[in-house]
Amino acid sequence: MLQYLKKRWNYLITRSNQRFEESADPKVQLEQAISEAKDQHNRLRGQAANVIANQKQTELRLNRAIEELERYSGNARQAVKMADEATRSGHAENLERYTDAAEHFANRIVILEEEIESLKGLYFQASEAADQAKAAVEQNAGLLQKKLGQRQALLSQLDQAKMQETVNSAMSTLSEAVGEDVPTFDQVRDKIEARYARAKAAAELTEGSVETQVYEVEKAARRFEAQSRLETIRSNLGIEAPDAAQAITETSSDPSTP
Repeated sequence: MLQYLKKRWNYLITRSNQRFEESADPKVQLEQAISEAKDQHNRLRGQAANVIANQKQTELRLNRAIEELERYSGNARQAVKMADEATRSGHAENLERYTDAAEHFANRIVILEEEIESLKGLYFQASEAADQAKAAVEQNAGLLQKKLGQRQALLSQLDQAKMQETVNSAMSTLSEAVGEDVPTFDQVRDKIEARYARAKAAAELTEGSVETQVYEVEKAARRFEAQSRLETIRSNLGIEAPDAAQAITETSSDPSTP
């Protein structure tokens, strides 16, 4: 009995979903899909922001630890100098006090060095995660823009379909053959639609080719700009640019190079 009720319930659910899909307005469903895509992109941006914030926080901790290490290193050097001066002047009390201070600074230096090494590992991982998060947001933004661009085309196509369905319903009798020498309405329509489809296909191929060329031009421009920035940085640092053979060797040996 329980198995029967379960099957009956699943059947009713399936039939209800089928009726809903048949009666649902595609325009409303399209807007729902776009809204869900926007919400998903916002959720992705929020997650990416958390990942990037973690990287920034780790970077702050690392910089703070490095600054503290430099300060304690300077204090340790000063304490050692003062202990040495106390030794030469014969001040045993000052010698003990400065020696204790130097040992305290040295212990703190050891702890900070260990902390810095740990933070460096965390920062490297956080940086990789942040780069991946940025790439995911950028990629999803492109997909969202593509969907937004397709929405108007789909709405226009839907209106055309509704109009065509109305015309087809009103002129259904025209699909009947009038005579042997006269083509039917369906035959003419198929011929026109085939011609329209071929024209659209050719236009899409042309459009795709243009987009590819534009993308290559933009990519080359970005690469040229990046090389110019590197040349400026090397010039400011007084570093000569590596020769072509060395650059190719370094690039091929780097596993991260695509």
